[in-house]
Parts: sequence; C-alpha cells; structure tokens
Amino acid sequence: MQATSVRLSAASTGDRASRSQPTAPVHEGSAAGLVERCRALVRPALVEAVGRLHPWTGEMAAYALGWADTTGRPDPGGSEGKGVRQALAVLGAESVGADGSIAVPGAVAVELVHTFSLLHDDIMDGDALRRQRPAVWKAYGTGPAVLAGDALLAQAVGTLAEAGGGHAAAAVRCLSGTLSALVSGQAEDLRFEHRPWSGTGAVGPEEYRSMAARKTGALLGCAIALGAVLGGAPEATVGALDRAGRHLGLAFQAVDDVLGIWGDPAVTGKPVHADLRRGKKTYPVLAALTGGGAAARELEALLGSAPEDAEAAARAATLVEEAGGRSATREEALRQRDLAHRALSAAPLTRAAARELDALFTHVLDRTW
Repeated sequence: MQATSVRLSAASTGDRASRSQPTAPVHEGSAAGLVERCRALVRPALVEAVGRLHPWTGEMAAYALGWADTTGRPDPGGSEGKGVRQALAVLGAESVGADGSIAVPGAVAVELVHTFSLLHDDIMDGDALRRQRPAVWKAYGTGPAVLAGDALLAQAVGTLAEAGGGHAAAAVRCLSGTLSALVSGQAEDLRFEHRPWSGTGAVGPEEYRSMAARKTGALLGCAIALGAVLGGAPEATVGALDRAGRHLGLAFQAVDDVLGIWGDPAVTGKPVHADLRRGKKTYPVLAALTGGGAAARELEALLGSAPEDAEAAARAATLVEEAGGRSATREEALRQRDLAHRALSAAPLTRAAARELDALFTHVLDRTW
C-alpha cells in the first residue's frame, strides 16, 4: 500500500470523535465527562506526537487510534477507545496538587504505549478485528504493523524524555519498568496457550492474576504514577497511586474477560465467544474449572477438544457460567476495585481530584457485563 501523509489536526480528530461515538450524553462532572475533559487536554499533544512519525507509520498510527481510514482520511466510523489511561495520567497530577497540563507528556506516552501493545497483541493473538474494524496487521500487513508499533514505542519514550519540570528522568524510569512488566506479562500469556487446562502444568487463577497484573495492571498503574511523578509528588504518594492503578487494571482485565466470552460484538468489536473459540485462558474459564461439579467436568472435556465451532463455543460459555466462572470473575473485579479505592485512600491527595479518581475507578467497571 502506498504511503500517504496523514494531516489531522487536534480539532478535526475531536470533531470526528464526537460524530463517530453516539454514546450517552456526556455531562460535566460525570466520569464520562472527566474522560472527555482529559482527552481534550491531551489530544493536541497526541496529534503532534503522531505527526512526528514517518508518514507511513503515522498513517498506520492514525488508523490504530481511530482517527483515520487506510487512505489517511478522517474516519467517521473509527473509535478512539476508552481514554482511561490518558485520564489517569492527568488526574494523577491533579490529585497531588499540580496542574493537569504538566501530565500531558505522560498521558501521550501511555496512550502511545497502549496502542503499540494492541498492534503487537493482535498479531500474536491472530485477532483480525479491533474496535469493529480490521486490525492494523489485517489492513496493512504484519510487517508494517510491527513497524508501526515500534514507531509508537520509540515516540512514547521520546515524548516523555522531553517533558519539562525537571522530572523527565524519573518519568522515563517509571515507563521503562512498566515496559519490562508488559513484555513479561505478554510472554506468560502466550506461554499459557501451550499449557494444559487441567492436571500437571495447568494454569490456575492466581497465576493468571499475576500475569494480568503485569500485562494490564502495570500500564494503568504507570499512567497514574506518571502524572504524580511529573507533578512532583513524593515517592510514597507515587507508590500508592501506582498500586491503586494496578488494582484497577486487574479489575479492568476481569471485565474484559467477561466481555471476551459474553460481550456484545457491537460493543467489543470482536465475534461472540471469541476467547473461547481461540482456547484463550481467561479468568472466568480458569475459575470455572476450579469449582468442581458436573459443569466443570464437562467444560474440561470440551476445552480439551478445542470448541472452535459456534455450537461448541456456546456450550462452553454456558458451562463456564454454570460452574460459577462468570460470577467469580465479577467478584474478582469488585474486589480489585475495592483494593484500588483503598490504595487511593492511603495517599494524601487533593479532595476534589481524589473524588474524580474515585468516580473514574467506578466508571471502569460500569461496562456491559
């Protein structure tokens, strides 16, 4: 495909986002309103960062971010995603008494890293769809998608290294540790696919939780911690916010695991029962297998034969629910959310920003169960 230059302004991406996401009205002071406020603050710098890329990798990045189609033109049907990580970075700074704008380089960095991880994850998992459109590797090819992910990662580090305020070095160290955790978590997730569902070598819920803490929790923890670091917060406060974000990440992953089996394709952008068809080890399935009983035994036998067709996948989903996997995952999400709230309460935060963070944490779980 011929490389084309992407010319998207912050205003045009904002207009496109409002046209392409006909969700419930956003009310000022609501959690959704918080996300949009933070997104509007971060978007100009994010557009600028993508604009520094090579035109071809920039085009793929704009496509991945939901701003453009494969010709580089603004795409009314694209989705920018939830914007949670950007909001966490901004609120992390505000919660320690700094202006939210100081956290913009951190917000841009975590958004670029998140997008990089999605590009590479889709390749490794063989996922053809992302946010109801072809994944970047399907739209452009595997090699170009890998390259675009690499470009996003490099730009994330560069953006953070240029942050002002005298805290850039500490921020880069924070991001570096998170990247190591992400790679480690992804490595474990891939290895899980080759391990048995039961018996010696089987993956248990606790081991899965440890993987998810690195693959998902680390970046959410990093997002809020970066805001605090760039805001000049003391190490103890940064640590408390990082722990809160990591617990939020585990809650977030639990909800995603539920949506990966029972979610509406119109919401998830992926086929129904997608995770079960791929034989992916997720918390609901692992929890169901440890529950015992007839449903768990039938599920174990069914998983051993790989439920790839629609009927078998539907039966597996029913068995996971009957064996208690869905309810156990909801309980896990709520437990992790409560731990996140507890970690927040242990940090000396400004009252208004603490309330906003608390609202955002609750909002993360208010998705379709």
